[in-house]
Formats: sequence, C-alpha cells, structure tokens
Amino acid sequence: MSNPMRNIRIAKLTLNIGTGKDEEKLKKGMKLLATLSGVKIVKAFTVKKIPGWGVRPGLPLGCKTTIRGKAIEPLLKRLLNAKTNKLPKSCFDDFGNVSFGVEEYINIPEMKYDPAIGMMGLEVSLTLERPGFRVKRRRIKPAKITSRHKIKKEDAIAFMQSAFSIKVTERGSE
Repeated sequence: MSNPMRNIRIAKLTLNIGTGKDEEKLKKGMKLLATLSGVKIVKAFTVKKIPGWGVRPGLPLGCKTTIRGKAIEPLLKRLLNAKTNKLPKSCFDDFGNVSFGVEEYINIPEMKYDPAIGMMGLEVSLTLERPGFRVKRRRIKPAKITSRHKIKKEDAIAFMQSAFSIKVTERGSE
C-alpha cells in the first residue's frame, strides 16, 4: 500500500502571453486567453526600467491567467493534444513544474481561427504538488518542505506519463 502523502496532484495551470509594448496585441492576447480559459485575465506589468528596450515600470507587457480545480484537466488535455502528446525532457524542471509553448492557438482542438485575434501562441506552465505543500504557503508558522517530499524531475515525468499518456522525448528526437 502506497503512502497517500506521496501522491502527486496538479496545483494550478498558468497560461501566459507576452506581447511586448504593443497595446493592440495585448488586447488580442487577453481575448484569446478569455476564450480559451473562461476565467479572469490579468495584465502583467514591468517592474524594471530597461532604456535600451524602451521599457519603464508599470508598462503592460503581457497577460496571464491561473486556472485551479476541476477545470484544469480538460483544458490541459487539449493543450497537450496541440503538442501531439509529446514533450521534450527539457520542459520539466527540477521542482515538479512543467512548462511548454503552443506555437499557434489554432493547433488546440476545438479552437477556430478568429480574424479579430490573428495568429498568436501562448505559454503553458503546470505546477505539481503533493499533499502537505501548504505548509510553505500558510500564514502562521510557515515551514520548509523536506527534500524527500519535494517533487523531482523523474517524479513529474512519471506522473505526466501515467495521468495524461504523454511521450517524453529527448531534445531533437521524435
């Protein structure tokens, strides 16, 4: 019998579109995320000043949304289907997170081309956790997660293969 505290679950799914300084592209990106996710979209603002790029603090450079709960799984299956259920090993980090990009939103099943949006891609980040990870986020007496309880790259790969039947490839190989 396996330990229930070792079970991995999905904490959240974050969708992100970086648009740069173009205000029109930002509006299109917000519309795309709204149609894809159906939840509230927020603008991402700059914090640093980078004169070479013409960027100053408070300038909106993108949009993002976070999805939690039962809405994650059907959307994630569609997003993985856009990648033909194959992810390179480099999409997994050492802390149990999975990130990949979808080049064009029309690759996602059930998404039709919208002339008002044009062609646009998005970034997908999936955060995995185990029961007990709340102790690092709680307000009163937060604590560190021990290294034995953290999710490793191999654990995340095994979870994604079993839960979503994806194929993990080495970079450059099909």
